[in-house]
Amino acid sequence: MNIRVGFGYDVHKLGEGEELWIGGIKIEHHKGSIGHSDGDVLIHAICDALLGAANIRDIGFHFPDNDPTLKGIDSKILLAKTIALLRDKGFEVGNIDSTIALQQPKLKDLIPAMQTTLAETMNIAIEDIAIKATTTEKLGFVGTEAGISAYATVLISKT
Repeated sequence: MNIRVGFGYDVHKLGEGEELWIGGIKIEHHKGSIGHSDGDVLIHAICDALLGAANIRDIGFHFPDNDPTLKGIDSKILLAKTIALLRDKGFEVGNIDSTIALQQPKLKDLIPAMQTTLAETMNIAIEDIAIKATTTEKLGFVGTEAGISAYATVLISKT
């Protein structure tokens, strides 16, 4: 069996009145992600981790932010396309471990909905998706609520 590990990171600026999408779900908050797509940092970090593990470039290569057809796109579509690219290469997702860094709002009660949404999008088990949330203790761009970041580590395998 061929197993590989991938790591992904994404960051977006937060802006007043923008929509906040994390893990494929819309979260009610006065600030949201500013981005070419819907700005879902968690999905973007997962896509980058998956693409890196399979050694098939990165999210910017496959879904460039200057492509007008991707303006405002639902990041779940990008994730589904990423999974298709992996499966075309013979890979399957083993597990995902991820962390979202955001000062506000608190996400702990929303994590199960994110796991369900991501599992359905990727057609994998909920148990294979770990999502953690943290603040940065009011330090840096996350702590001042200027931005949001996410990290993801994935294990993929080819049999």
